[in-house]
Amino acid sequence: MAQRTLAYHGFRQQIIDARIRPGQFVSQRELMELLKMPLAAVRELVPRLEAAGLIKTVPKRGLQIAPVDLKLIRNAWQVRAMVEREAVQHFAATASAATVTRLIEQHEAILQRALQPEPDATLEKDAQAVDWGLHDTMVDAIGNEILSEIYRVNSLHVRLIRYDADSLRPMQVVPAMREHLDFLHALAASDRAGALARMMAHIEQSKHRVLSGMLQAQ
Repeated sequence: MAQRTLAYHGFRQQIIDARIRPGQFVSQRELMELLKMPLAAVRELVPRLEAAGLIKTVPKRGLQIAPVDLKLIRNAWQVRAMVEREAVQHFAATASAATVTRLIEQHEAILQRALQPEPDATLEKDAQAVDWGLHDTMVDAIGNEILSEIYRVNSLHVRLIRYDADSLRPMQVVPAMREHLDFLHALAASDRAGALARMMAHIEQSKHRVLSGMLQAQ
């Protein structure tokens, strides 16, 4: 794998692991240290990140990670809704009963952990893996690499936005899992229209949770 590709995957993981904040300024040298990549790879990475809208070059200040504002939220969730509408319709027509059952079991396990009174140190990380795993699985099932790449880049914007409201993120696990389960149970019942309606409602609700979290954090 080329170094610039490794650098991109490293940058993506920094966002997923919440080690990079929206609006944060970083230098190319700092990116080298974060990604553990040589300067040449980082320099090749920067134009790709700029084209994706994940960073921008600010004269005399360096590289700025995409800041969160209402325009970014609107745009990111609009892309989510457009791509996932197609993904849900395809997944509802092609997903096997075994796949749907496995997804239901994964979500129910996370929900049960989230409802326990004792703190769970790895709950949020595991919940995100199950949450995003469902969305990624549906999009990838279409078999369109261009669409999958568009979705992956947009998901990084969404993750930056979610991180900006991270003080309330653990509280979002229960409603997210329940909304996913409503969708999956509709799939299990072969209710394609109901499944689509539930996923579109889930995407809209996730946007409202982020907006509420940002307002409360402010």
